[in-house]
Amino acid sequence: MEIAKEYFSPEYFENRELSWIKFDERVLNEARDKSIPLLERLKFVSITSSNLDEFFMVRVASLKDMVHAGYKKRDIAGMTAQEQLDAINTATRELVETQYTTYNRSLVPLMKANGIIVIDEFEKLNEEQAAYVDKYFEEDVYPVLTPMAVDASRPFPLIRNKTLNIVALLVKKEEAGKKKMAKGDAEFATVQVPSVLPRLVPIPSEKEGDATFILLEQVIERNISKLFLNYNVICAYPYRIMRNADLSIDEDEASDLLKEIQKQLKMRQWGEVIRLEVEGKINKKLLNFLKEELHIASDDDIYKINGPIDFTFLMKLYGMKDKDALRYAPYTPQKVPQITPGENIFDAIREGDILLHHPYQTFDPVVDFIRQASVDPDVLAIKQTLYRVSGNSPIIASLAQAAENGKQVSVLVELKARFDEENNIVWAKMLEKAGCHVIYGLVGLKTHSKIALVVRREEDGIRRYVHLGTGNYNDSTAKLYTDCGMFTCSEAIGEDATAVFNMLSGYSEPLSWNKLVVAPIWLRKRFIKLIQRETKNARAGKKGRIVAKMNSLCDQEIIAALYEASAAGVSIDLVVRGICCLRVGISKISENIRVRSIVGNFLEHSRIFYFYNDGQEEVYMGSADWMPRNLDRRVEIIFPVENENLKKKVMHILEVELADNTKANVLNENGVYEKIDKRGKELINSQEQFCKEAVAEVPKISQVYQDRVFIPAEPIE
Repeated sequence: MEIAKEYFSPEYFENRELSWIKFDERVLNEARDKSIPLLERLKFVSITSSNLDEFFMVRVASLKDMVHAGYKKRDIAGMTAQEQLDAINTATRELVETQYTTYNRSLVPLMKANGIIVIDEFEKLNEEQAAYVDKYFEEDVYPVLTPMAVDASRPFPLIRNKTLNIVALLVKKEEAGKKKMAKGDAEFATVQVPSVLPRLVPIPSEKEGDATFILLEQVIERNISKLFLNYNVICAYPYRIMRNADLSIDEDEASDLLKEIQKQLKMRQWGEVIRLEVEGKINKKLLNFLKEELHIASDDDIYKINGPIDFTFLMKLYGMKDKDALRYAPYTPQKVPQITPGENIFDAIREGDILLHHPYQTFDPVVDFIRQASVDPDVLAIKQTLYRVSGNSPIIASLAQAAENGKQVSVLVELKARFDEENNIVWAKMLEKAGCHVIYGLVGLKTHSKIALVVRREEDGIRRYVHLGTGNYNDSTAKLYTDCGMFTCSEAIGEDATAVFNMLSGYSEPLSWNKLVVAPIWLRKRFIKLIQRETKNARAGKKGRIVAKMNSLCDQEIIAALYEASAAGVSIDLVVRGICCLRVGISKISENIRVRSIVGNFLEHSRIFYFYNDGQEEVYMGSADWMPRNLDRRVEIIFPVENENLKKKVMHILEVELADNTKANVLNENGVYEKIDKRGKELINSQEQFCKEAVAEVPKISQVYQDRVFIPAEPIE
């Protein structure tokens, strides 16, 4: 059934990039929340900065490429690339202004009140501190620095992406004595703030019990004259640049993808400068010098900063010792009730499908699944997709061990996982050396699916055990990201899992699937079909209901299908963490759609899709968001949750998140996200509730929820 054209009108859509900036605003709002402990608030300021860096390096860079290429096509909201850049410039400056106002006016006084002092201007040092800083410079910093003068014989050096630097205006000492300097007498120099040294330098405190730090760039700035002994330093200021970091790889022309990506990684350091951050009071002559040397055409690309450049250093403060009272109490992921640590995990899976909910429940069973398979004499083969893994991954170690033990090990390592390319190249080479069969993915597609298959010989024949998930096989981020996973030895899913790996390694497309839904060929059609089934039921006077949770929603066709469903009377609740290009509250279009975003202590990352289906409820989970890249340009897997007990548990997850009135932000008809009015209501923080439920190790979900109806009679406000 074709979706009516009226639902594709540009005024019904929000621009993707502006929606993302609204997400970063929601992250920053956590730093402004006075009910949150101080170090947690600093953490959110840091996250806002790292988010913004990636946004510029990838999304803004891509738009600039479009402008350079003369690309005139409009996005789903009807905006050209240049119009988007103009709007991004305005919105980003407001965000950065709020970020620094929050830090300077709210957080710095609170830090001082709690004995944490960060000196960001060396003039504020007392005599003892100044002497300490100078000694530290002489002994630890000076030997590492490479001052670089710029003149006719020494061109401006290549400044690396995201590095912090100091630019200085110099005058030769004999020239400085003249009453009036000639215009060309001033000279320039730059020095990189070394990343091998800590940005936060501990120094003596004025008050006992305080923890006092100075920023490394201030240590260098105070002593910069020692780097240019024949000159007087007129002034010096820190600066930082952001470069285009989006890799451009022609896979059809690349005879060796691994070598091509290695080459492109080096190019990433020297891409076009798309953003220059400078101290707000920078000397005009120095700023013009940087503009010229860095080839910055527009002032729109220059951000004058009222405070320390690059707030990511605040994450170091978050980990301070002896400041536990200024952080949330650490949460320990709980055991999965169906799995006893140390016992045979395959026995547990044969008892029935097992749902995992991270980080509330531990990721250990997933690690143990691969570890046990690597040493189990009955295991014949292990196959797994890897997108992002941790720095010292136990899963990688187990896969290598399995190959060394003579098992057939096939691993798809996605080399094109952005900003993890280098890490993944290292793992791929290590696994190959251990004897694993390493696949680098399909040409033109990223493999983003999360699937592991273990083939085991048992008394009654060959049995396939499968793990499917919504998040990466990363034991580190599994403590920070909310994700779901499922263990099963379903014969139907096992057959599908084998077909997935045969498709990835041998380019063989199966004619049909038993249970799994796979992108890029089948998934879009399935989602549209599921949405339109609810639409059809609503038009027939039946109840229509959709609940979907994901990271991002920006696919035009999916949104149009949701509009059509809403117009037909389907009740739709969307839990979208980040980008949402759908607009709510449009008369006769989206009046039945509600959108909420949850930003909390953990990063919401799971993808869950619920369809009422005239009472025959269907629940799916998987790796795909409702974005064109996930549906059309990636290998993704969505899997059904069919066990009734597990289905109710997943529905419970959605139910609690729809009831969250503490960390949820609700999208209104003006495109603004608002906190919920909690006055007179019981406070519900979904992440805290899931922690409590995991700790309590609730009884089987069927006993707890057998009398509860998931579909609320009225939409939750």
